[in-house]
Amino acid sequence: MAYDLIIRGGLIVDGTGSEPYLGDVAIDKDTIVALGKVEGTGTREIDAKGHAVTPGFIDLHTHLDAQAGWDPDLTPVVWHGITTALIGNCGVTFAPCKPQDREYLANMMESVEDIPSNVILNGLPWDWESYGEYLNSLEKLNPAINLAGMVGHCAIRTYVMGERGVDEEPTADEIQQMAELVGKSVSEGAIGFSSSRLVAHKMPDGRSIPGTFAKTDEMVAIAKAAGKNNGLIQNVLEYSRLDSEMALLREQGLAADSRVIFTAPHIPGAPGKANAYIDIMESMLAEGIDITGLALPRSFGFLSGLKTNIMFMSPAWTALIELDFAGRLAAIQDAGTRATLIDEAREMGGSTAALDAWVSNFYWLGDGDSPLYTKGADESLPAIAKAAGEHPAETWLRYMLESNGEALFHVRFGNHDYAAMEEFLKNDWILPSLGDSGAHLTQIIDAGWATFMLSHWHREKGTFTLAETIRLLTSAQARILGFADRGVLAVGKRADVNVIDVDKVIEGQPTLIRDFPNDTPRLTQKAQGYLATICNGSVIVENGELTGHRAGRVLRNQPNASAA
Repeated sequence: MAYDLIIRGGLIVDGTGSEPYLGDVAIDKDTIVALGKVEGTGTREIDAKGHAVTPGFIDLHTHLDAQAGWDPDLTPVVWHGITTALIGNCGVTFAPCKPQDREYLANMMESVEDIPSNVILNGLPWDWESYGEYLNSLEKLNPAINLAGMVGHCAIRTYVMGERGVDEEPTADEIQQMAELVGKSVSEGAIGFSSSRLVAHKMPDGRSIPGTFAKTDEMVAIAKAAGKNNGLIQNVLEYSRLDSEMALLREQGLAADSRVIFTAPHIPGAPGKANAYIDIMESMLAEGIDITGLALPRSFGFLSGLKTNIMFMSPAWTALIELDFAGRLAAIQDAGTRATLIDEAREMGGSTAALDAWVSNFYWLGDGDSPLYTKGADESLPAIAKAAGEHPAETWLRYMLESNGEALFHVRFGNHDYAAMEEFLKNDWILPSLGDSGAHLTQIIDAGWATFMLSHWHREKGTFTLAETIRLLTSAQARILGFADRGVLAVGKRADVNVIDVDKVIEGQPTLIRDFPNDTPRLTQKAQGYLATICNGSVIVENGELTGHRAGRVLRNQPNASAA
């Protein structure tokens, strides 16, 4: 018998958590048609001996909404085994949208997610008003991987309330209109509804984005409308008021009777408590609420280097940032300039305490092929500086000079404690995620989170078995989306597949490139160890390189479907 593609002799890790086994995978068109010992031949065959064959990975937290317009390959997530990505997170989306509000929503996305609005306005077709029309437009972009989208609170409030939606309370009639619009968007294919409660998510004028302070009646009415059509609820919380925020999530979960996901950085608990979420999470789960926290499986934060704009803060450092890279490198080669930069850094924020607070979480990513994300406090920038008898700014500048401007420091602002993270990730209500790909273009690059799960938590630490790691990256995420046809390797399922050298898989060093419109810079990150990534039966990445095939689809909500 002949097949379009056969993957031969790999260790099949099917995504369910079951024990891996040796075998073949046969694919016709976009569907897995045989597993185990496959007789016959394939039009193409991939030798997977010694390697793992897994379902394609799913990323539940991205901001690829804009990038899809000019980079349909959707790098860098495609290099990390991702075959399905969820866009529309954090309440900032481009649909539904009245024609007169396009620039308004683009400016909002720029302010929150560091994606230039002129690039957004010129890079997308903007040929939609309703959410269903938006998905139709997205489909025409021919993405390399599958995309699913949520309808965002900012767009909903703007559509119904205009600019009043930023900081005014809606009337009862407006709440009903918003709920109906969310229900309509979900029935047209939105996977669910997203919102941000994080006060730091700001408009260009400094006000918090629409929906940040929305009250319970509004959030519950919307949740009920989304859940009626199998839509999920996504939230970013204001962690300074965690108890009330989690209580609101409970109300939304009860109203939606659907899946609820929220951004869950590790927060230490009170004495005797494993983490700050534990009591309310156990209570909600006991009530039958389907709620999941998404946690980046490593520390997260900015990248500081001569190619980024995250440095020290003073007039001389600001002047340095205003130069291009060549100018910056030339400037720090001058001893007098370095002396001025160091002197001003000593007084940053007006006190030594301010400087210490800023640099205490700087960690050099190393000069090897892969970044070193797990260094301890004795390897921080202040520790390195103290050992060398230098000021931290002097050490920072020395690393830039010695690397010809290529060195990068990870400025951690969350998930600092890896021992605590190890226990946190073991919770049944936590899933690894939060790569935030497509956002924070020159500030943050966490797209390799799935690769880190494999390399660190499975291979290096042994915290999770290979079968469990793959389950967390695949079927567990597909369940949240409501899809039963992806996330596992089984006959009749969609052929989203990875072939991985688990012994070698690892993230590459972050790099800054300029491949977006208007010469816009962005951080990116490749990977090693992915022999092939297959989306809907087509090989889209081979040995870490794009093949040019783009077989992704826009995956729409299935109101009457239930995930296996």
